[in-house]
Amino acid sequence: MKSFVLAMIISLAAVSCGSQPKSVASAQHVTQPTQYTFRVKAEYPHLRTSYTQGLQFIDGELWEGTGEWGESVLQKIDLKSGKAEVLARLPQTEFGEGITVLGDKVYQLTWTNNTAHIYDRSGRLMSNARYAGEGWGLTSDGEKLYMSNGTSTIYRINPATFSRESKMTVTLRGAPLEMINELEWIDGKIWANVYTTDQIVIINPKTGVVEGIIDLAGLQKEEDTFADTDVLNGIAYDAATGRILLTGKRWNKIYEIEIVKR
Repeated sequence: MKSFVLAMIISLAAVSCGSQPKSVASAQHVTQPTQYTFRVKAEYPHLRTSYTQGLQFIDGELWEGTGEWGESVLQKIDLKSGKAEVLARLPQTEFGEGITVLGDKVYQLTWTNNTAHIYDRSGRLMSNARYAGEGWGLTSDGEKLYMSNGTSTIYRINPATFSRESKMTVTLRGAPLEMINELEWIDGKIWANVYTTDQIVIINPKTGVVEGIIDLAGLQKEEDTFADTDVLNGIAYDAATGRILLTGKRWNKIYEIEIVKR
């Protein structure tokens, strides 16, 4: 009888244990981004008429795409003098957005026209590509394109067809980060301006996780700020020298900076 009772107790205990909720797993790991500030290494002139939407330094040349209705262009900038050579003008009905150079082609987005313009390196329009939604920022890892649209989403784009191959959600401390704007590929990471802020985030392109935040408050000094000066926007990386160049919409300067860990 005792053995029967003991067996029943063990059986009930096993059932009871099996019906209990499993112990709560440890909280999901949330990446805390590394915090950076900056040091200005050099300053260069920049046309205040340029509403900067995209910036890229490649093969010794600084490219810029600008926005605003009726003012949008693709141009090259002489870094020392600040002079711009306009290579292409967008139609009056288009608002230019991010650019990138990949191989012998230059890609330029438009904001709400659902059109990417594809040029050769002389600025001659070769073709157009269509895409859904808005166009904001554009960069490349040397093989694929990466495109933002003002949300927390970044799409990986096939440069030959401009079709979307995959997408990632940019997250900061576990939550989606909206307003991802101008993009630049630097040492295997995507750097992105967060629109309307003085911050650049460093994104892991495999996970979408923000691994670093650069606080650029005070980069553009008060004496260089005018009535039409707009927000920080424009990241260019000189892979040959490691230089990082930043500017903003209608800023009068381009800054070469070094990031400093806090």
